Amino acid sequence: MNYQRMLDEFFELVKIDSESGHEEAISAVLKKKLEDLGFEVVEDSSKERTGHGAGNLIATMKGSIPESDPIYFTSHMDTVTPGTGIEPVLKDDGYVYSAGETILGADDKAGLAALFEMMRTLKESGEAHGDIQFVITAGEESGLVGAREIDRDLMHAKYGYAVDSDGKVGGIVTAAPYNAKLKTVIHGRTAHAGVEPEKGISAITIAAKSVAKMKLGRLDSETTANIGQFTGGQATNIVCDEVHILSEARSIDRAKLQEQTDHMVSAFKETAEEMGGSAETDVKLNSPGFRFSEQDEVVQVASEAIRAIGRQPELLTSGGGSDGNIFNGHGFPTVTLSVGYEKIHTKEERMPVEELNKLADLLLEIVRTVVNKGKKEQ
Repeated sequence: MNYQRMLDEFFELVKIDSESGHEEAISAVLKKKLEDLGFEVVEDSSKERTGHGAGNLIATMKGSIPESDPIYFTSHMDTVTPGTGIEPVLKDDGYVYSAGETILGADDKAGLAALFEMMRTLKESGEAHGDIQFVITAGEESGLVGAREIDRDLMHAKYGYAVDSDGKVGGIVTAAPYNAKLKTVIHGRTAHAGVEPEKGISAITIAAKSVAKMKLGRLDSETTANIGQFTGGQATNIVCDEVHILSEARSIDRAKLQEQTDHMVSAFKETAEEMGGSAETDVKLNSPGFRFSEQDEVVQVASEAIRAIGRQPELLTSGGGSDGNIFNGHGFPTVTLSVGYEKIHTKEERMPVEELNKLADLLLEIVRTVVNKGKKEQ
C-alpha cells in the first residue's frame, strides 16, 4: 500500500470542482483513472433523468477466483457547496484541511482515493480476487438522485459497501431509516383582515394548530419527524387562504413510519375540517431503510476485515440516509463503512491521514476476506 500516493491522489481529487449537479470534470477524471486500472467502465443514462452533469459510473473488474462472491463498493463523486477552488492543506496535527473559505470534500473523495489505492495495490501485487465493481454515483448530495436513477441491470454484486460515513474506521452502519417526505397544501378562505376577518378562514392558523397537535422531533430511538418548510400569505391585512408545508418522518421500523405519517396527515386534515377549511397531503417514500444483524454475511465480512487491521468493529445505527439505503432498496445488501472524515458539510471539514490509511487497509482486507470465505465454502 502506497500511502503517500493515495494522499497525493486525495489532494488531486479534492482540487477538482464537483459541486452536486456539476460533476462533468470529476466524472471524466474518474473514468480515465478506472480505465487505466483495467476496469470496464460504463456511464449510465441517469443524467438524462436527473439533469446532473454526469451519470453514474459502474466499473467492473473481473476476478480470477470464481468461487469468490462478486462484491461492490460505492462512493459518490459530488460535493456540497461551497466546493469550488478547494485548496487542501496538510497540517502538523496529521489532518488535511481546506485552506480557504470552502469545504474540503473528503465526503466522499477520501472514499474514492482509498478505493483507487486498494485497487492499485491488488493490481501491482498480482493478488488474486473475485469480481469487484465500483459504483461511483453523481448527485448523492442532492438527495441520492444518482443512485435512485441508476441502471441496476449494470450491477452484478451479491452484496457491497458504501464507503461514506463519519466516525473512525471500524464503524459499520447496519441500520438506517426509511424516510418519507410530506407535501401538504392547506386551503382556507380569504377576507380583509381588518374589515371582516370573521368571513375568512386562515390557512396559517389551521397550519399552526395542526402542527401544535403533532408529535415531532425525537419520538423514540428509531423514529423522528420534522416540519421543514412553511410558506404562505401575502400581506398583514389579508386573511391567508393557502399555505404549503414540507415535512418529513423517518424510522428504521416501516410500521412506525406509517403510523407517524398517518398521524401527521390526520392532524392536518382533521384540524382543517374543524375550522372549515381543507388539507391535502402527498406522502412519498423518499428512501428505503435497512437493518442488518451481526449474523448477516455483509456484516460478518466487514467485521472480520476490521479485526484483521487491528480494530474492533462497531455496529452503528444512522438517523440519516445514504446511497446505501437506495441500493438496499434495489436489492443489493449494503452496509455503510466509516471513512474517518470529520465536520463534513462545513468549512471546518477535515480528514485525518491516519484514518485514510486505515480505510485503504480495510478495503483491501474486505477483498481478501471475501476470497478466503469463498475458499472455505468450497
